[in-house]
Amino acid sequence: MATATEILTLTQWLSPAYPVGAFAYSHGLEAAIAEGRVTDAAGLTDWAADVLDHGAGRADATFLAAAHHADAANIPRIDSTARAFAASVERLRETELMGAAFCEITAALWPGDLGGLTYPVALGRATRLAALPPLLAAQMALQAFVGNLAAVGMRLIPLGQTDGQRILRDLAPACARIATETAEGDLAALRSTAFLSDIASMRHETLAPRICRT
Repeated sequence: MATATEILTLTQWLSPAYPVGAFAYSHGLEAAIAEGRVTDAAGLTDWAADVLDHGAGRADATFLAAAHHADAANIPRIDSTARAFAASVERLRETELMGAAFCEITAALWPGDLGGLTYPVALGRATRLAALPPLLAAQMALQAFVGNLAAVGMRLIPLGQTDGQRILRDLAPACARIATETAEGDLAALRSTAFLSDIASMRHETLAPRICRT
């Protein structure tokens, strides 16, 4: 069972207050909203559920677990795979910039050299260096991912705060399940079939006007 210090450390790392700039990224959702694909709370729930289970949510949880279990010598291979798995220029920029920000602030506060890793790989490596429980880290990272999508929906659709919190509540079981299913960090099991999300991310590159960076 995780200790209070471990839980609080992961809560700090995955809080919106941790300066990785997650609020600036929509993961393509802004384009989906602009094109009328996501127009209400039910649509956002479905969108987030698909991305979580069939897209970047599951993939990133796999990368996190793989990085946690790996020795330092294998981290570059895992990180290269994470970069290759980004379906668009903006997806790659998102994971690189969030990863760089996470590495910088975390290395300044906790011992260990993280280097310039993509975001999920940086999270996994940091949990290894700090001896934090990887399953809990993945569960909380997935919830933070959903929370950011919900926040984008609240700003841009717009939705009320109650709807946003309902999305988080409804998708919490999926976060727990996916973290468990990816806990071995098996890169051979990687897959991504959230194609509309990938296309939305590509369309966002030329979206005007726009608020989010991705």
